[in-house]
Amino acid sequence: MKKVFLVPSVMMLCLTLHAQTKKTTKTVAKTKSTVSTGAGLRTTTDSISYAFGLSLGQYMKSQGLASLNYAALNKAIEQCIKGQKTDLDMNQATQVMQSFAEEKVKKTSAVEKEKGRSFLERNKARKEVMQTTSGLQYEILVKGTGPVPARTDTVSAHYRGSLIDGKEFDNSYKRGEPLTIPVGAVIPGWTEALTMMPVGSKWKLYIPSSIGYGDVGAGQDIPAGATLVFEVELLGIANKK
Repeated sequence: MKKVFLVPSVMMLCLTLHAQTKKTTKTVAKTKSTVSTGAGLRTTTDSISYAFGLSLGQYMKSQGLASLNYAALNKAIEQCIKGQKTDLDMNQATQVMQSFAEEKVKKTSAVEKEKGRSFLERNKARKEVMQTTSGLQYEILVKGTGPVPARTDTVSAHYRGSLIDGKEFDNSYKRGEPLTIPVGAVIPGWTEALTMMPVGSKWKLYIPSSIGYGDVGAGQDIPAGATLVFEVELLGIANKK
């Protein structure tokens, strides 16, 4: 999974609108009807403006923006559309938004780490759970009797992955196809567990972010700093009989 950064939507919108301004203006000038249904939206231009604002506003809200300098926002949009000199160039704007995204990830990570720390502290008190020096916790659901994979092996395994609140983010059983992957190509918590599991085993893993996806997370489903829970069923070592 790749790192997630805030998409510079405002500037992308500005560039798109700037490139299409002449074409859009010409089209609107020829159009007498409107698609307006809201109060105060009397023309097609009003409706288009509101629709873009609505889409942009929803995106910004999803990024955790509770307030904005609307005068600065409107100024940037107007400068782009009119082809005027902007107060920030694209490189500067990208740096600002990347800094915002990184700060957001840090805050999310701190909250998730504390939730994970509390969960793991309670979890390790259960007699079924064992913990390694890395912080990996595991419990053996089914004891296997086959060979134990090495880091250089490729294994076949079924798994379910979830957050500590039970929200599932991946499930190979539902796909009907096990995962086949090199032992050294997965997150560190998985690598450590796989090199201790005999084939035929089914373990439940509790993986802190330090040996999971760290302070970055993965996609939309795994937050930065998240502790992960996996049920892993080791089916075989693909490169060995």
